[in-house]
Amino acid sequence: LEIRQYYCGFFVQFATKSDCAILALDLISVSLTKVKGANAMGNSELTPEQIVRKAADKLEYESRYSMTKEFIQHGSVSVYAHCLSVAAESIRIARAMKLDVDIDSLVRGALLHDYFLYDWHDNPDGRHNVHGFTHPYTALKNAKQDFDLTKKECDIIVHHMFPLVPIPPMSREAWIVCLADKICATKETIMMRKAQTA
Repeated sequence: LEIRQYYCGFFVQFATKSDCAILALDLISVSLTKVKGANAMGNSELTPEQIVRKAADKLEYESRYSMTKEFIQHGSVSVYAHCLSVAAESIRIARAMKLDVDIDSLVRGALLHDYFLYDWHDNPDGRHNVHGFTHPYTALKNAKQDFDLTKKECDIIVHHMFPLVPIPPMSREAWIVCLADKICATKETIMMRKAQTA
């Protein structure tokens, strides 16, 4: 609950002013990165990006994960880049809030949350009109085919689109990724719109 309140205030305050929104989200990310003495997860000497890169490399080696580089998520940002950003942001949130989390499940779930493996922008027959509602289930199905998932990883993947997916996250890790995904998606969408109007 406290995580949701922490971020919701920023979204409400800055949602209508894109320049302010990007600035606010950047400041949140920077401030979370600089928090000292927060919950040590994994190797506390590693940055969130280093932890995520190590996990992503392992997924690429073991599965079809590199296919996510072929699909665009928001603007010109690939699904791969988006998932790495969400995973790093999730670590920053957990560290900043000093939350006790399962770091492995947090990172793997974040990396796999959009493992749907198709181009949702390519939609001649209208199949992807409900992408926002259905892709968590496709991502979970694909992830289960390629990996042995923990209960928390499944929770993260299938509930990251709450409230579009009506059942809320059941674990602390899933709430964190749900919020991190919205932060990253907001930044990517605003940057896309700014590029279109420039």
